[in-house]
Amino acid sequence: MTFICDTGSATKIFPHFWEHTVGSCHATMALRADWQKQLLRCHIELGFKYVRFHGILSDDMGTLVCENDQLVYSFFNADQVCDFLLSIGMRPFVELSFMPTALSSGDKIVFHYKGNVTPPKDYNQWETLIYKLAQHWVTRYGIAEVSAWFFEVWNEPNLSVFWTGSQADYFLLYRHTAGAIKKVNPALQVGGPATADNSWVGDFLNFCDQNNVPVDFISTHHYPTDDFGQPGDDTIAQLAASRRNALRDEVEETKKQAGDKPVYYTEWCTSSNPFDDLHDMPYAAAFIIKTVTEAQGYVNGYSYWTFSDIFEENYFSSIPFHGGFGLLNIYGIPKPAYRAFQLLHGLGEEILPVSGTHETVDAWITKKNRVVKILITNWALPRHPLKTETVTIRLGGIKNPGSCFIERIDDNHANARQAWIDMGQPGSLTPAQVMALELASAMVKEPFELKYEQGAVFIELSMPPQGSACITLATV
Repeated sequence: MTFICDTGSATKIFPHFWEHTVGSCHATMALRADWQKQLLRCHIELGFKYVRFHGILSDDMGTLVCENDQLVYSFFNADQVCDFLLSIGMRPFVELSFMPTALSSGDKIVFHYKGNVTPPKDYNQWETLIYKLAQHWVTRYGIAEVSAWFFEVWNEPNLSVFWTGSQADYFLLYRHTAGAIKKVNPALQVGGPATADNSWVGDFLNFCDQNNVPVDFISTHHYPTDDFGQPGDDTIAQLAASRRNALRDEVEETKKQAGDKPVYYTEWCTSSNPFDDLHDMPYAAAFIIKTVTEAQGYVNGYSYWTFSDIFEENYFSSIPFHGGFGLLNIYGIPKPAYRAFQLLHGLGEEILPVSGTHETVDAWITKKNRVVKILITNWALPRHPLKTETVTIRLGGIKNPGSCFIERIDDNHANARQAWIDMGQPGSLTPAQVMALELASAMVKEPFELKYEQGAVFIELSMPPQGSACITLATV
């Protein structure tokens, strides 16, 4: 197959929207030194600007408790998290969850850390909490800073596991929350509905419009395992039943419903399974690259779930590679998914038109100044046909090609999980093993030969199944 691109063609702006936000577990994890170290690395190497997590209002943060029949507000732990984020040049994408026990209308909880998912027994007391928290942050950090934050109301209220109330109850929660935030300052940004599976967007906007409720942005979530397969199917069966371009189609539809409102997907991943081996494999890298590039033009932020395996929704797994959501494992070792975001971060902010299609191979070409980047994946869903492919790329409009190198992610490149398997899959790692796996995770810049004939560059390479490659070409 051949992909063709004229580097002199008109380009489109290619903003790095996927770097806007990245996901994490829950708020207390952000108080850990290892979590903070990993986030700093992701900020520096991958460019993430905001981080989103659950539970900043949950009891383990101490934000609101009842002591001797008195409500006690304490924002110290929340401040510690925000202070750290600001100190490294990042900001919080504030998910306002879960319900403090002191305000809860029931005892339904979720996850290992017991987040309460019931509506407030008194919506006015909830509104007071939100007002006090937002006002405290504006006083502490200033309105210029906090107006750059995002306040997202709850997490996946369309799922009974996360919200025991009805849609109407959520809309009431949103109304009180938005009112409290805008009462502090109209410049503060609030949005929702923070739903799973692209749900409620139209209903939510209709409610806000009909009731004059402020909404600054739309947020929702999706995974390629949503609504695919049969009840009881495992993750591989769900993915096998999915569609190659399912997530692209969904972001397009969500943007259509959102109209002129900015759209932020505040969760997405290879699958919604927190123990899925594919998260740790080259498959995830190719999926990430394809999914991100196809979301351009539809979303303002695309928050991958999550940056780290320092994560304990079910329990905190100590196995070095256990299929966790993270880009980094618990030891801070980059997975192929991390390297995918590294390749994406290195792309230019102008994208060129490329002609040529294939059932499993995709190619994208960007440029910045005199550097051209060619990003290629050979990806398919599990149980779908996939084989090694020979790919040819013709680049026109290049007068003097300079140095050229290739970086790869596949079974034999940047694959720390495979190196861990070759070690015998130790259940814990020594410092020497961590160093060895860090080296195994690295992308290597290898010189790449190309042909130059009659003003065009010809690139030919072999792409293994579930492989990703980035060719960097300097022009002079």
